[in-house]
Amino acid sequence: MSSFAFRNKQVWEELESLVRRAHRWSGSLTSQERERLDALYRQTTVHLARVSTRSNDPVLLEYLNALTAAAHSVIYLPARQSILGRIREFATEGFARAIARNWRPCAISSALLIVGALIGYFAATSDPVLAHAMWPSQDPRQPGASAEQLTSHLRAGRDDAGGAKFLLTSFLFQNNLKVGLLAMAAGLLAGVPTVFLMIYNGMILGVFAAIHHQAGIDAEMWAWILPHGITEIGAIALCGGVGLMIGHAVVSPGSLSRKQSLLNAGREASAICLGTAAMLVAAALIEGYIRQTSWSTAARLLFAASTAFFWIAYIALGFYRERQERSAVAAVVSIDTPSPSGRGPG
Repeated sequence: MSSFAFRNKQVWEELESLVRRAHRWSGSLTSQERERLDALYRQTTVHLARVSTRSNDPVLLEYLNALTAAAHSVIYLPARQSILGRIREFATEGFARAIARNWRPCAISSALLIVGALIGYFAATSDPVLAHAMWPSQDPRQPGASAEQLTSHLRAGRDDAGGAKFLLTSFLFQNNLKVGLLAMAAGLLAGVPTVFLMIYNGMILGVFAAIHHQAGIDAEMWAWILPHGITEIGAIALCGGVGLMIGHAVVSPGSLSRKQSLLNAGREASAICLGTAAMLVAAALIEGYIRQTSWSTAARLLFAASTAFFWIAYIALGFYRERQERSAVAAVVSIDTPSPSGRGPG
């Protein structure tokens, strides 16, 4: 079968290339390329039938099985997808898959937030001077405030009218969006400002927790911040991940030009940016409306737990779908990959 594989290698490689492009985005193939893919698919199925009956080479058989299966799925996908369909696909799994593909910078950004929170918390609890230095002076919830003062701020606005809550929601979204955009744009400066911004935001959260912990109202504080904070802080962490992606493209473009490296990073970053914008809208709505209700502490914590479960499950789905994609297309190994015996699959 070595000569058979050599004669048909070009056909399989061309089909593999078209399949890979189609799996990245179904609209990337022209009508002529789809016709070509169909012809190559039918030709390869004949090759598969021949190999399955005349060869005992398991590597070649597995390769052709995976290739024809992947091509079959592409051919029978709808040639066009409506805008609503694309939005639905992005919302259901596209955003999660973008996170899964770029989990390392997002994980680093999250780690920087956590490190900053720990620094802020332990610094504020150990030294009141540091607590005042790190906390905004214009905020009424200053270190050393009594439990009654802090509780009154946590419960403020619950009886506001719908119009006031809408204005608060708009303000919160704009403020969070500014932080997110700054974290992403700072990546152009080699990602260094993004690192400091993530640590700083974490420090503010840590000092906030320390202020309420020292007043003995931890449960009330977490019930106030977590319902919207899980989504909001997650979005900020993803924005930091985008900044780090861009920073890496600037610092280490590899064999590509810096411009091309930025363009490649930008294509992946754009998907995460769209998703984080939706997350920030959701966080602002939760903060403006659900946080400003008279729910009990237990109900608020239960809602926060449900949002955490949702995001964990959603991102896990992204990893699962990416793994499925790799199994369907990554199983289409290069025909030149040597087998364990040192020979190619033929």
